[in-house]
Amino acid sequence: MSRALPKYNKRRVTFIGGAAAVALSGTVIAGFALAGETPDSGTKNARTLAGPGTISCPDVRSKLPAVPASAKAEVDRNLTLLNTQIQEANKRLVDTVGQGGPNFVQNAILGPLKDKRVSTVNRIATAIGRTAAKPQGLDSLATCTLNAAGTNAGGGAAGKPQAGGNAGNAGNAGNAGNAGNAGNAGNAGNAAAGTITCPDVRSKLPAVPASAKAEVDRNLTLLDTQIREANTRLVNTVGQGGPNFVQNAILGPLKDKRVSTVNRIATAIGRTAAKPQGLDSLAACTLTK
Repeated sequence: MSRALPKYNKRRVTFIGGAAAVALSGTVIAGFALAGETPDSGTKNARTLAGPGTISCPDVRSKLPAVPASAKAEVDRNLTLLNTQIQEANKRLVDTVGQGGPNFVQNAILGPLKDKRVSTVNRIATAIGRTAAKPQGLDSLATCTLNAAGTNAGGGAAGKPQAGGNAGNAGNAGNAGNAGNAGNAGNAGNAAAGTITCPDVRSKLPAVPASAKAEVDRNLTLLDTQIREANTRLVNTVGQGGPNFVQNAILGPLKDKRVSTVNRIATAIGRTAAKPQGLDSLAACTLTK
């Protein structure tokens, strides 16, 4: 004959069930807060409060004039590259949640993306301009924005917890205490920042036509300015970011800027003389201590 479960057993069962529920719900909460994953709800854009957001950029294809048949392959290739650049930036946005200081997303993702897009849209304009009117103002389409989500909008604003469970690192202001930052080239011991050096472009140029001299000189001056700005930033950001901060946030963007600048130099010369080739090989700079 069956007997009713004693009261103390009921209480024990209730307690165990409640503990299991608390443990399970805690696991779910931690899973979303730490991983920032999207719940499988059937909505592609659903994000948790810790979501890093999404990068969106102006559409270039719709702003182009009629593309000559001779330029179509090159233009299509660069339009595809623009999409790839956005995908890579969004992936990096997810992979680096919680890293860096207050301006990490702008400095290490949005800034470099803009520089890459400037180079790419310039190549598109140049390709069209070989056999038709060169489109102007495409550079204005290079800047992208972060459609932020959750508390990490804008890449960790000061005083806000970082997504990815880095809540205790509030704001990560200046990343103080990250001394040594192993692998962060130039930040060894947070002491000597080092110096950025770049190949000389002026000495590698052919004779510059008089009609191109002003534009070439202006861009050569810009190359020097870019190096000075990069060296200033190198000093001002000592101790910030992760192992690849200098490469991702300073050297990489500097290279992209230099590619755009030397391409403008080559284009200016090429209007009335043989266009110099291979100047892109002078774009990469190095960090010396």
